[in-house]
Amino acid sequence: MTEPLLPNFDDVVSAADRLHGVAVRTPLLHSARLDALTGGRVFLKAEPLQRTGSFKFRGACNRISRLPESQKTGGVVACSSGNHAQGVAAAATLMGMPSVIVMPKDAPAMKKARTIAFGAEVVEYDRETEDRDAIANAIAAERGAVFVPPYDDFHIIAGQGTVGLEIVRDLSGRDLAPDVVISNASGGGLVSGIALAVKEMFPEARVLTAEPAGFDDHARSFRAGGRERNNRVSGSICDALLAPTPGRLTFQISSHLVGEGVSATDEEVMRAVAFAFEELKLVVEPGGAVALAAVLAGKVDLAGKVAAVVLSGGNVDAGMFQRCLDFAAAEPA
Repeated sequence: MTEPLLPNFDDVVSAADRLHGVAVRTPLLHSARLDALTGGRVFLKAEPLQRTGSFKFRGACNRISRLPESQKTGGVVACSSGNHAQGVAAAATLMGMPSVIVMPKDAPAMKKARTIAFGAEVVEYDRETEDRDAIANAIAAERGAVFVPPYDDFHIIAGQGTVGLEIVRDLSGRDLAPDVVISNASGGGLVSGIALAVKEMFPEARVLTAEPAGFDDHARSFRAGGRERNNRVSGSICDALLAPTPGRLTFQISSHLVGEGVSATDEEVMRAVAFAFEELKLVVEPGGAVALAAVLAGKVDLAGKVAAVVLSGGNVDAGMFQRCLDFAAAEPA
């Protein structure tokens, strides 16, 4: 059995060309307060400002836009707790195609509502007892739809890699070279794509994963030299980062180009959500704030270094967002 092709730097550049004028080139923000706290120069990639509120639109749009006409009639189907769902729904609607999204029943209500608003039909399942992939495959077979995976796909990875391409291009435009780039990780499409861009242009830069405590399958997989699984499928406020194991394709890339990771507790994540709101005036969802949480908790030494931290999404329910702000406000000054 032949190994599937993996994307490279040129494929990320091709994705950036395809997404030009469709996806938002999100800003790379600077925080003097974060510099003071870390002793480095820290920049934050603001993907909550991306179309649909997260980086996921990039990969979904790159993937769906490359479907041949013969495969467009039946539309697309995808599995997601929310961000990939919205990205696929929006991209499919832009291209005049129907979409069906298989979502867990416990996904945030706002993410479900916005997925429907972007034009998708939502089919719910139970994380604990049902197999989302089996449900999606059955729908695809019945309707003649194309399955759009959340991360383990050539064009998805290349599309997410445009986040890293923008980071290194923007830093280069400021005559800076990144020493460290930290990305949230679930299935690994974002971090592997980012690594393709960063390591091509700055081979000495470190790229790290950031994951919720107890769901650090990337970090454990790097140490073990093979793909490890999480013991649980739920139990963190970071609902966007609960994939059970790194993707097969994504890990082939990240095991070579990343190779190290950190994690953050729910409490540290809540502090990071509040920090982003207070200092940057950004709404960031818990799963989008894990990399920032690890930095604020001192889990990555950034003293004297130039660092880029990815804020990967901002699709958070009002109740969860308020919970994060209240938690941070209740802590001693």
